[in-house]
Amino acid sequence: MKRPNATVALSAAFVALVGSVQRPSSLQAQETRTTFRTAVALVPISAVVRDSRNRIVRNLAQADFHVLENSQPRRILDFRATDDASISLAVLLDTSGSMRGRNWSRGKEVVEELLKWVNRPSDEIALFTFDKGLRQETAFTNDADGIRQALDNVDAWGLTSLYDAIAETAKRLAGRRGQRRAVIVITDGADTSSRLSPPEVSGLASAIDVPVYAVAVEPSQDPRATVADRDGALTHLAYWTGGGVSHVAAADTTRRIAALMAELRQQYFLAIEADPTSGWHRIDVTTRRRGLTVRARSGYFATPSGRSDSGE
Repeated sequence: MKRPNATVALSAAFVALVGSVQRPSSLQAQETRTTFRTAVALVPISAVVRDSRNRIVRNLAQADFHVLENSQPRRILDFRATDDASISLAVLLDTSGSMRGRNWSRGKEVVEELLKWVNRPSDEIALFTFDKGLRQETAFTNDADGIRQALDNVDAWGLTSLYDAIAETAKRLAGRRGQRRAVIVITDGADTSSRLSPPEVSGLASAIDVPVYAVAVEPSQDPRATVADRDGALTHLAYWTGGGVSHVAAADTTRRIAALMAELRQQYFLAIEADPTSGWHRIDVTTRRRGLTVRARSGYFATPSGRSDSGE
């Protein structure tokens, strides 16, 4: 898939969002998040590997991976493979007018399926909704009933600022505790009023190592809308951050969400040393084994001060 131009000029809003990402004060041994110190800053990379039949591959070692930064080989400084990582999910539900009716019912079904997978004490999930603006309906929690209650109190109406909402949600997720973090966007793919463009949003999410997974329901009938899959914008955004896109129908919602959550649980974690040179640094992760495909973040953004917005 052709990626958006990584050198795209970032808007003032995008730069402000990247600059405001909070960083934790210490490195936890079992977490993927990284502290930026004066000596060495690490860029965390979460990677999913699939074979030619689209099955997740779980038997790789550090030596099987190859990382390029701006086309130059980089040494992998940390490597982990685990099937039981904790997760932090930000579920972003489209409540714009185009989601009314069957789309709204389908969206709520997707949320219900996601809740079934937040089943460990260390897991957490938060519900966000958006139309013209973003609202955080719940705190991050593992209380499924609390999420359901909040979901019952929202309805679909208004315009759609899809890309703005994704950007802000990714920023809020950046400091959460889960070893595997993701924004799950449930939408019909229409955007009628965002200020940020898809490349700007994917740049933000990739810079803080937050993959975006889009769960697409029925296409919008709004003639003003830019339907994401018409020009591939939402698909590009998701894949550029290391996420993906699922198109769900009533008959296969359970299967699709199960596959998405299995992917989040079964990832590899790699880390490389950050380059302090200011600007965007493209990352390409591949495997030395033939027939395998790696999906991971596409880069990180280093600030003029020499600090890197590369994960936390």
